[in-house]
Amino acid sequence: MSIHKEGRKLLFWLLLVLVAVNVALVQLLPEMETLQNVALLVSVIIYLLILQFFRNPFVALPKEDNLVFAPADGKVVVIEETEETEYLKEKRKQVSIFMSPFNVHVNRSPIAGVVEFFKYHPGKYLVAWHPKSSTENERTTMVVRHQNGTKLLVRQIAGALARRIKWYVKEGSPLPQGGEFGFIKFGSRVDIFLPLDAEVLVSLDEKTKGGRTPIARLKS
Repeated sequence: MSIHKEGRKLLFWLLLVLVAVNVALVQLLPEMETLQNVALLVSVIIYLLILQFFRNPFVALPKEDNLVFAPADGKVVVIEETEETEYLKEKRKQVSIFMSPFNVHVNRSPIAGVVEFFKYHPGKYLVAWHPKSSTENERTTMVVRHQNGTKLLVRQIAGALARRIKWYVKEGSPLPQGGEFGFIKFGSRVDIFLPLDAEVLVSLDEKTKGGRTPIARLKS
């Protein structure tokens, strides 16, 4: 377990601020021990909550060409057939995973391949489970093409709290299965668009682990 690079600067400055606040209380209000103890307790809780959000557990990269792995930790909130209109422009099976502030927020590639398409979209900050969040919220769209020709579209979607999407790929970038391609801060959602003949292996409300939970089996 390590701390993700996206959180290191924030955690450093947060620690300095919290230490400064607690030291100031001791210096300015030396007789108010109850207030000092409460402030210290609240500071520790806040820091631990932010610290756990940026945890980055080690994930052994899978090597299963016929399986699609979850792109994120979270809960399955959508399984449906839909029309993908941005790039693939065809009917697909959509599986959406909601990531709460308590989940690991690293985003991982569901298959091995090359990034064929990538685009960032500014937008709104509707709650991540809102039906229109997939098309109206701040988001990115990435299409990964496997060497066998299979294409998967993965969409990072910012939620009401998540106002910072990070990505580490561009068109032409190679990605190993389970390899990190991005990060979303403080609650969000990831959509994945599968071929219609893919066998979905998860159910609604099922918990997933990024790079570890198989969510679909591709037709050979």
